[in-house]
Amino acid sequence: MVDKEQIQLAIGERIRDLREKKEISQKDLAYSCGFDKSNMARLEMGRTNPTIYTLKIIAENLKVDLTDLVKDL
Repeated sequence: MVDKEQIQLAIGERIRDLREKKEISQKDLAYSCGFDKSNMARLEMGRTNPTIYTLKIIAENLKVDLTDLVKDL
């Protein structure tokens, strides 16, 4: 069974990978999502448990499906 921390880390890595592939800075993604950069950093490091709403906002701003952030976890 996968624990909460592993899921948070995997989602954070997925967000960072997608962001970097689209050549978007962490600061710019945070701004477009309406988040502080420090909050985006915590998300990408897996140090916070994002709500489904937060993931939806991130997915919309990365122009990917919400499922792209959580598939194969």
